[in-house]
Amino acid sequence: MRHRRRAGLWAAAAAVVLVFLVALEYAARRYGLPGPITAQAREVIFPPKSGGILYAGLALTMVVLTWRQRAVALGAAIGVDLVFWGVRWAAGIEVSDGHPFGNGALWAILGVAVLAVTRRTGGERVLLLKGVGLALLLVAGRKTGDTWLLITSRTRPTVLDQYVAAADHVLGDPSWLVGRIVTASGPVGYNILDFVYGQLPVAAVVVALYQLRHVAARRLFPGHHLVRTFLVIGLVGPAFYMLFPVVGPLFAYGSGTAHWESVALWSPDMEPTAQWALGDLWPGTPPPHGAPQPMPFDEFTPRNCMPSLHTAWATAIYVHTRKSPPLLRHAGTFWLIATLAATLGFGFHYGVDLLAGVVFTLTIEAALRTYDRGWDRSGLRLAGFGAAVFTALLLSYRYLPVQMADHRWAAGPLLVLATVSVILAYVRTVARWERDAAPGAGAGDSGRAGVGAAVTGGPLPG
Repeated sequence: MRHRRRAGLWAAAAAVVLVFLVALEYAARRYGLPGPITAQAREVIFPPKSGGILYAGLALTMVVLTWRQRAVALGAAIGVDLVFWGVRWAAGIEVSDGHPFGNGALWAILGVAVLAVTRRTGGERVLLLKGVGLALLLVAGRKTGDTWLLITSRTRPTVLDQYVAAADHVLGDPSWLVGRIVTASGPVGYNILDFVYGQLPVAAVVVALYQLRHVAARRLFPGHHLVRTFLVIGLVGPAFYMLFPVVGPLFAYGSGTAHWESVALWSPDMEPTAQWALGDLWPGTPPPHGAPQPMPFDEFTPRNCMPSLHTAWATAIYVHTRKSPPLLRHAGTFWLIATLAATLGFGFHYGVDLLAGVVFTLTIEAALRTYDRGWDRSGLRLAGFGAAVFTALLLSYRYLPVQMADHRWAAGPLLVLATVSVILAYVRTVARWERDAAPGAGAGDSGRAGVGAAVTGGPLPG
């Protein structure tokens, strides 16, 4: 009975994702641009936008394959890419917009899907299709994000940056502070943070591969893993961009001239895109904190700040690496710290965006783990508390920014304490779950296991 119910939920989730993709495709075509489905279909033949993402997707698919099948899949992917490269070279086709590799990875993923449908049955077919589904959802998530950002810029002509900047004043305008530090750090600091910021999906795949490393042997996926959290964050998060459109300090409070000139020597391909900014204030001059109001903005800068999904994803990586080997655990910590520094130091986010991103991730983690436990009361309370705090944060940013800025020494600690309260509630609740799941453990052992599992999203296989 439970198996049928879970199968029905998976079918319903697949239907929702399909409807969502079709709706985005339709919306994108209304603006004369290809949607996520068209963009993905083109990469079967044309140079992909990100070959690395396609090969990361192939790596996720290969967790369900045997070592021999993995070698065949990887060899086929490289072979197809070499053929495509040879044809383009012979035809004199230059790859100016995209990567020269990646098509082969997509072909290999689709090949596994064909194998599952035509040559496998029962649970083996389902397992292979789950591996293919993870890969395609990862890739589709990238395409969906691009389309969604386009929609936010076209449908939200005004942005709420003045409100967020006023609220951010209670935290000491951290984007301005970190922005000056990053600019002063020169090319070394900038390039390290730029690499971390841009390779977040690859870091997530590395963690996911560790969590799913036993799937091929056991022919079974673990109950909870990072990919699920990543996909839900990417599906739900952009909806708040429509409700709370914000472009970020670099664009709203500066032409970017000083910043872009300082990094042009080591990043010449980047150009300032800020339009209709209030002035060239970031990162040198703190923004004014008068009466905020919605401000008009251009039709191409994404409204993708509230909440900070880069922070949300980096938090998820941190959470899911707490019981990993030391190298992976330290890498997860570094990735979170560097991502926070990059989001602020590049002027892409305000400090209050980061607080909302942390609460958003822990709320989703709580909901996913509660679903695995059969919707028990403690999990529902945790998810409800996280949702309430997240809602309160956004409402305070929108309707109480001036009052908070006028009483910053009280409002600032309250915002931080609200975020910390969700973190503590998550750790304590999941620790209790782990103690209940291991009734034979001693008090000291169960306590350590509980706290460790509280920040991993659950025990990992093996």
